[in-house]
Amino acid sequence: MKLHYRIYGEGSPLFILHGLFGSADNWNSLAKQYAKYFEVYVIDQRNHGLSPHDDEWNYDVMTDDLIEIIQDKSLNSVYLIGHSMGGKTAMFAACRYPDIFKKLIVADIALRYYPVHHTEIITVLSAFPLHEISSRQQADEWLASRITDFGVRQFLLKNLYRNTNGGFSWRFNLSVIKEKIESVGRALPTDFHYSQPALFIKGEKSNYISQSDATDIKKQFPKADIITIKGAGHWVHAEQPEAFLNQSISFLLNGE
Repeated sequence: MKLHYRIYGEGSPLFILHGLFGSADNWNSLAKQYAKYFEVYVIDQRNHGLSPHDDEWNYDVMTDDLIEIIQDKSLNSVYLIGHSMGGKTAMFAACRYPDIFKKLIVADIALRYYPVHHTEIITVLSAFPLHEISSRQQADEWLASRITDFGVRQFLLKNLYRNTNGGFSWRFNLSVIKEKIESVGRALPTDFHYSQPALFIKGEKSNYISQSDATDIKKQFPKADIITIKGAGHWVHAEQPEAFLNQSISFLLNGE
């Protein structure tokens, strides 16, 4: 699949992958900082952002999508960052193609299976009256009565856009996400390994990476370091962008 992506800067290629319900836009500010050192590809994964929608949605095909970009651009050595769902995609890709991906950064996700925990958001979005909404303010007011967290609402509303008929649509493929959300929780196969340098970045207030997760990470990613960023939850790169940037740049440039 031909994914949508933006490129910033020059140098060695660095791919960045967003999480569930996200898009490349979530990373644009950080991408411009990374662009001082790398040629940065900020990518919309399938069924998200401006990339095509498709009924097939799992980590295998999302990995294939990345490889297609690499082949199209004739790249042979890529740095890779992924958050949450994007972190799982990044792990699958790095383990399947270790000779292509030079270093790996995974933001606040581990190797294990995660049970579906976005049911409330999916239920709210499924009930969202797209055809009755006439403004973004009205959309926010409708969501506010059901999702009290301002940050979560704004994150979701970034995906709302005016379609060619003048109404509103979601950029993500809600029907496929709803049907196949279980695939996002899939565990990394236990026979997958990545022996290149890796950095797992955990948010201090997040429970996505536990102590037992750290043990498993070390087994399958023997050169991995695991660090915690204070004051951050699951959206560690958005909540503490300076700390995330400093830690990731230090890791990526170390030894280069």
